[in-house]
Amino acid sequence: MPAVAILLCTYNGQRYLSEQLESVATQTYPHWRMWASDDGSRDDTPSILTEYRSKWLKGRLSIVQGEARGFVANFLSLCCRDEIQADYYAFCDQDDVWEADKLQRALDCLQAVPADIPALYGSRTRLVDANNGELGLSAPFTRPPGFAHALTQNIACGNTMVFNHAAIALLRAAGSEVTVVAHDWWLYLLVSGAGGQVFYDAYPSVRYRQHGGNLVGMKTHWLARLVRLRTIREVWQGTFRAGNERQMQALQAMRAKLSPANRVILDRFMLARNRWLVPRLLGFWQSGIYREPLGSHLGLIAAAILKKI
Repeated sequence: MPAVAILLCTYNGQRYLSEQLESVATQTYPHWRMWASDDGSRDDTPSILTEYRSKWLKGRLSIVQGEARGFVANFLSLCCRDEIQADYYAFCDQDDVWEADKLQRALDCLQAVPADIPALYGSRTRLVDANNGELGLSAPFTRPPGFAHALTQNIACGNTMVFNHAAIALLRAAGSEVTVVAHDWWLYLLVSGAGGQVFYDAYPSVRYRQHGGNLVGMKTHWLARLVRLRTIREVWQGTFRAGNERQMQALQAMRAKLSPANRVILDRFMLARNRWLVPRLLGFWQSGIYREPLGSHLGLIAAAILKKI
């Protein structure tokens, strides 16, 4: 059966890490191996990892040292370790809980794709509080995933993502030094841009924990208001545009990997970003960019008018 490499990144995660590791251990799909990259934790995280390495079968868990440059760099550096070889790979956060069939659902989709075509699976999440009490579901995506969407929005949280070897080959070709906004969004850009297949599962297979240091993804809790205000502030202050600029530069370096049609979309998008109002809006329309849901897309239009994309 295909081998799965679970890529876990940790940093001061002692409070929730054991619960996450237990949920991985109970997966109905058994053929996995975990690689954990700790980014310099100063709590009991390294001890917990060592405990599980001893408790699990030999070779089940390998622990490496991160580069202490933040979670994006930690995930990318872990992806780019050549000694990690598998048929499929799964991002794993330290503070979530996986449903027992998470890996199996992903592989049921991905195994239909030929091995030489990049393929990515992501799903909706079930939002839970610090004590694993349910808060609701993340907002759904209804339109087909694609590169035009990836230019302005990620399709799924990284903690749900599973992908094949052809997809991780794109990450390795780009390298671990790229200064992108997020590792998961970057993967969506690369796979969709290369003409690969992206699957979005509306079934929530991850219990996505929301706590003091984690507001991303919060849609049903009152703190969602803070997320929206923060997003508006980031757009207005230029953070969103600056992030797009970094990702456009990274995509240009990977231009040879993009499909011809997606090179045209990228060129239209990049040209439009720096033009005056009318050709800017026309260029964005021609590139086909969009966000979901409707309110987020309306915000994208406003950002386009204000030259904040």
